[in-house]
Amino acid sequence: MSAASPSSPQPLQGAQPDVGVHHGQSEGAMLEGAVTARTLLAAEERLTMGTVAALYGNELVDLHTPLDGAASSMATALVPLDAESPQALEIIRHSTAHVMASAVQRLFPGTQVTFGPATENGFYYDFDRPAGSFSEEELARIEAEMLRIIETDAPFEREVLSKEAARALLTDLGEHYKLEHLERLEDPISVYRVGGWVDLCRGPHVPSTRFLKAFKLTAVAGAYWRGDERNPMLQRIYGTAFPSAKSLRIHLQQLELAKARDHRKLGRELELFAFLDSAPASPVFLPRGATVYSELVNYLRGLYLRDGYTEVMTPELFDRKLFETSGHLPSYADNMYFGMTRDDKVENVDDARLCLKPMNCPAHAAIYGLKRRSYRELPLRLADFGRLHRYERSGVVHGITRVRSFCQDDGHIFCTQEQGAGEISRFIDLVTAVYRDFAFSEMRVIVATRPDKRIGSDDVWEAAERMLLDSVIAKGIAHEVAEGEGAFYGPKIEFHLKDALSRSWQLGTIQADFNLPERFDLTYVGADNLPHRPIMLHRALLGSLERFLGVLIEHCGGAFPAWLAPEQIVIASVAAPFAEAAEARAQALRTLGIRAIADSSDNKLGAKIRSARLLRVPFIGVLGEQEAQGGGLSLRRREEGKDLGLLPWDTVVSTLQSALAPPSATV
Repeated sequence: MSAASPSSPQPLQGAQPDVGVHHGQSEGAMLEGAVTARTLLAAEERLTMGTVAALYGNELVDLHTPLDGAASSMATALVPLDAESPQALEIIRHSTAHVMASAVQRLFPGTQVTFGPATENGFYYDFDRPAGSFSEEELARIEAEMLRIIETDAPFEREVLSKEAARALLTDLGEHYKLEHLERLEDPISVYRVGGWVDLCRGPHVPSTRFLKAFKLTAVAGAYWRGDERNPMLQRIYGTAFPSAKSLRIHLQQLELAKARDHRKLGRELELFAFLDSAPASPVFLPRGATVYSELVNYLRGLYLRDGYTEVMTPELFDRKLFETSGHLPSYADNMYFGMTRDDKVENVDDARLCLKPMNCPAHAAIYGLKRRSYRELPLRLADFGRLHRYERSGVVHGITRVRSFCQDDGHIFCTQEQGAGEISRFIDLVTAVYRDFAFSEMRVIVATRPDKRIGSDDVWEAAERMLLDSVIAKGIAHEVAEGEGAFYGPKIEFHLKDALSRSWQLGTIQADFNLPERFDLTYVGADNLPHRPIMLHRALLGSLERFLGVLIEHCGGAFPAWLAPEQIVIASVAAPFAEAAEARAQALRTLGIRAIADSSDNKLGAKIRSARLLRVPFIGVLGEQEAQGGGLSLRRREEGKDLGLLPWDTVVSTLQSALAPPSATV
């Protein structure tokens, strides 16, 4: 059993955590005379046997929940949805999670239920089971029980309880997780019942179980209660659901492909990285992985040089005052590492003077403030590949996509407010070119606006949000707005990419920050000879390099682009007499900057070729008597999967050089 991780599906925005109990007598009742989507659609004869839910303006609602407003205007705003509607998928999955929880508690008495939301790719439910984890055989039993429930066409029924009534019910059933969660809720408490099982939930849900036609339980993992490793370990059952068996079959095929491409599996097989017990959740990059990592950094440095960035190097250890000034400490203290020396003589971590930096922006602000700046120096673009450290709970770390020690392709641009839109536009061009180099073809852009917890005035936030939105609009880029999803110090543009398995990953970002320059009292002397406040743009192309490499490994199945591959060509000698010549050819290529190795082992040629293919080496050169005498190589290329034949040495070199350059470097 593995711990739940950040690569595991996360609850959908708006999905409500569920707390389930078996049916008992309640003091609540259905709201009498309430206007619901069901009553309105039925009155207009738009309710069919296939109606799952409705869109009420921009809100997804089920047929059970009372609606606010005048009946006539509500009816106009309602759009009925059937099971095949994309918007209905979340409801189908949420409802399937309820059926799963009901089946689990039927089969395994004494099991307590906690949260069970729909996710982007399915659903999950967390259980506290006295007997521990669920086996594969038990998952099959749960699926069979779910089918029995579904075949009864049990209706989902909504009720409303007072908090007092809900507390009495949960107390009577001994559901302490649900009682704890109940105290966070406010009156009134909505409840859904299905097939003799009741759940504290806001919904929405399908009308009955007959809409739940295609589902599969996919995995079991450990998950701490409320994600805190200090809390009890629960058992999380993952599943997925679709409106049709065909859609489910396609998804399950993608899951199998995802397992084969799991970066943790390929990381071991391709000898890219490892983890040591002495450095928990902090990867060690092995020679092959270190080569890829270094080449990735070199690639970014080349782009920075071309785009006018200046690289800086900052310490990993800082006095905590830096992060107090920046405002990060109150928000990040629980995820920071603190240090002390014998001279500090402190016993409490809250009194520790030093800390490892979890981000670079405060240090870059301090660098800017080292001297008096002129408007002629702006924009000042600083880049940093320094290591960062964040304490991630053991329940959320996952391979190299969520670690405690990592590096970001971090950059901060200090500029005038007038330069801001141009710098954002310039960054959008750069990030688009980078993703093209890694063969990501589908990009989704989201503008995240001010969160509830933030620093700075509303006027400052308004200016920052307007700058980002105007830049995206000026580029003619389709985008979405995520209200309240910005960082505490500024709004941001997020770049979400779909990989080869159609999974979405948020990678690049640019944030407009008017607040850190204020907190660090940063200024520049303008053309009017007066001091002015710069703005600060936080930007990353790839984000965490560790996470990006995990994503890239799965995107390309370990077959890195030729320009990034650990070995770009393996020269395999046909027999022992040609070993020396193979090594000489490899050395000649290395002097030209090509990562070449010779396989002069005692293995037969077929075994050498298979070994190179398993390592996803882009080119294989074969050297036997004919090649040794003629001075060339027989070349095979991974991309086309074909034999290029015996080529003269000059042609070998030119072929490799043209194929091994990053695409953006040839523009």
